Amino acid sequence: MDEADITAERLEREMARLLAMRRAVGPQPTGECLWCGEPLAPRLRWCSPECRDDWERDHARRA
Repeated sequence: MDEADITAERLEREMARLLAMRRAVGPQPTGECLWCGEPLAPRLRWCSPECRDDWERDHARRA
């Protein structure tokens, strides 16, 4: 292995470590769309990009 291979391997390990540490930002899923209340799969927060965008605009305005 040359230096480029060693560096690429090191970067892959670091990226995997950082991705494992990443946390979701924002509200937790509730089983319903956080904007309109539509029932959702357990890990989803919004039923559509439009609902997400409306929710984000509303919360940015309040902050």
